[in-house]
Amino acid sequence: MSGPVQPVDAAVEQGPLARIDVREGRSTTVGGVPISRVLPTKGRRTVGPWCFVDLILPPDFDDPHPLEVGPHPHIGLATVTWLLAGEALHTDSLGSEQPIKPGQLNLMSAGDGIAHAELGTSEGIHGIQMWLAQPEGTRHGPSRFEHIPDLPVADLPGAEVKIMIGGLDDLASPALVDWPTVGLDISLRGGRAEIPTDPEFEYAVIPIDHNLKIDDAIVEPGWLALVPVGAESLPIEASADRARLLVLGGSPLGEPIEMWWNFVARSKEEITEAWRAWQTHDLDRFGPVSSKLARIDAPPPPWRATR
Repeated sequence: MSGPVQPVDAAVEQGPLARIDVREGRSTTVGGVPISRVLPTKGRRTVGPWCFVDLILPPDFDDPHPLEVGPHPHIGLATVTWLLAGEALHTDSLGSEQPIKPGQLNLMSAGDGIAHAELGTSEGIHGIQMWLAQPEGTRHGPSRFEHIPDLPVADLPGAEVKIMIGGLDDLASPALVDWPTVGLDISLRGGRAEIPTDPEFEYAVIPIDHNLKIDDAIVEPGWLALVPVGAESLPIEASADRARLLVLGGSPLGEPIEMWWNFVARSKEEITEAWRAWQTHDLDRFGPVSSKLARIDAPPPPWRATR
């Protein structure tokens, strides 16, 4: 027996969890390492300020590929490096030389310009490389690097949550960000949990090792689920008793961004200026990086006329 949809039922059907959008990642390589790029995705460049997420895939231990990304530039973004296995060395044009291990956070804000390199110092790198688009107030400002060796952990029913960025309940990461943002590394116990969320944030849920069900949406490792503004919690169920996932979110950025190569800006002209500065070795904008790895030249922007 059926009848007309009541207003309360219609509201449920149109709620944020009913509008979850599941997207498949794209396979590629970076520095010789196989990755799955889950953000940006077709028609969607940002989730809050998060604008780039590469999952470094678990290594083939019979033929592990070393992580070797030589000096390269960034503008208008903050890099967020998070390892699940292995160790790496970060060096940059500020003079930073910082090893990173699983459970530690490297956060590098580019501002108007920075250069850096990443070198795997152990075989079997597995982790996530992410970018945050910087807002207008800081994207032209000075660059900055911070390494956080210890992060707060929230103990929820059915889940342990390491807070990389932002806060959860009464706990907050010490990482400095310039936009309302959250980044959580969640380990499920017993295969299911309810994760509190901020209804003013939009979210991406990214499985690491097992399929997840978020409300009625199924998302696989190497994919992501996009959750619109309005959700007050995320009911998550895994295909295994123990599963790991990322939840990334933030207030919508509110403005379109331009992304090309290693640059985030608001116009192609800004990107062209940064490209030219890197190609001409402008040390005022992109200082030298102490690294044994070869400097990476930028390809010409596709919109730049060739003569």
